[in-house]
Amino acid sequence: MATNDIVLTPEGYKKYEQELKDLEQEKLDIADQLRTAREFGDLSENAEYDAAREAQAQNESRINEVRHILNTARVADDEVVGERGTMVSVGSTVELADAGGRTVKFTIVGTTETNSLAHRISNESPAGAALVGHVVGDRISFATPTGKVRSYTIRSITR
Repeated sequence: MATNDIVLTPEGYKKYEQELKDLEQEKLDIADQLRTAREFGDLSENAEYDAAREAQAQNESRINEVRHILNTARVADDEVVGERGTMVSVGSTVELADAGGRTVKFTIVGTTETNSLAHRISNESPAGAALVGHVVGDRISFATPTGKVRSYTIRSITR
């Protein structure tokens, strides 16, 4: 996979589609704000007009960004099955156990969907990259950004 590929879960793709719809509606609302602000007269000292123009620029920038993501993203397959069973891929939720028996769950997502507080990690992160392509029972190790090496055994993989 090229480094500029954007991979999304089906849920992530739907969220971007909804965001685009919301941004398009906001664009119409901003146009109304601009019309109203123009009615106040002198545009050189019109704070409402300046604020609406700034909002319009930010909105248009985000619309372009979301359109680019939707046009170039690849939606992850529902399930990747190899010779040894279901493999970890984007969209998988993986339960891991460390040597002490403590467990943790991560959902592997594309880089634009990461949320560490919700345990949604990128397939390009050290942990995500180490997990992708492995099956239940495999032992994986990776270095954290601080340099500490973590080792886990994959206990389960779900979609």
